[in-house]
Amino acid sequence: MTLYLDAGTTYSKIIGVNEDIPSLKPVCSKHNNINEYNYYIIESKDLKSLNLKYKSACGHMTGSEIHENEIIALAKGSQKYIDSNATILDLGSRDAKWISFKDGKFHDMDWNSACASSTGATVEMLLKFYDLKPKELCYNPEKFNITCGIFGLEKIMDSISKGEKSSVAVSKFIHGIAYNAWNFAKKPDKLYLSGGFCENKCLVDSLNNYCEVVLLGRFILCEGLIDE
Repeated sequence: MTLYLDAGTTYSKIIGVNEDIPSLKPVCSKHNNINEYNYYIIESKDLKSLNLKYKSACGHMTGSEIHENEIIALAKGSQKYIDSNATILDLGSRDAKWISFKDGKFHDMDWNSACASSTGATVEMLLKFYDLKPKELCYNPEKFNITCGIFGLEKIMDSISKGEKSSVAVSKFIHGIAYNAWNFAKKPDKLYLSGGFCENKCLVDSLNNYCEVVLLGRFILCEGLIDE
């Protein structure tokens, strides 16, 4: 069995090449003339219980000696989906990172793992705390200035205490994340988005106010590990 792992803080992504994982149901499968690829998503806390071996891995929760750099995985995985001039942003649970290409060659990059204001874990906690579903969040033209995650949470609580619906307040917070992410990536006119936030319509709609957004999905880093 040939497996590739992107072990995120909250969720992990696994791609199996020409083999499946009997204990898991793939979210999708893809084929080419040679190989079959099965795609899986699992909570990272359950990784060890699977007792699987991986050919290559990246991410905070790999716990493996086979560990690849996430920026390199992001660059390799996105190559077949992007233009020759492109900025790719991976916005995950714990950190944000981006890489840009000019004329098909590496140009610039940055990686921010220090501030929770730009990560998905904060949003997941807010959804649980306020008992909200992602579909309840909608783009709001107003945004909270959340250069600091703690101050952003304070604004949410202040807003709700004044009578605003929690879904509206959290949507403003997410708009702030989108604005920060666009600024962090140096304000591109077009942005390729990777990671779990691709499935957050509120963030994608907010980001679309500042640039054209192309969704790459959650498996780009994992695809970047495959060497076939």
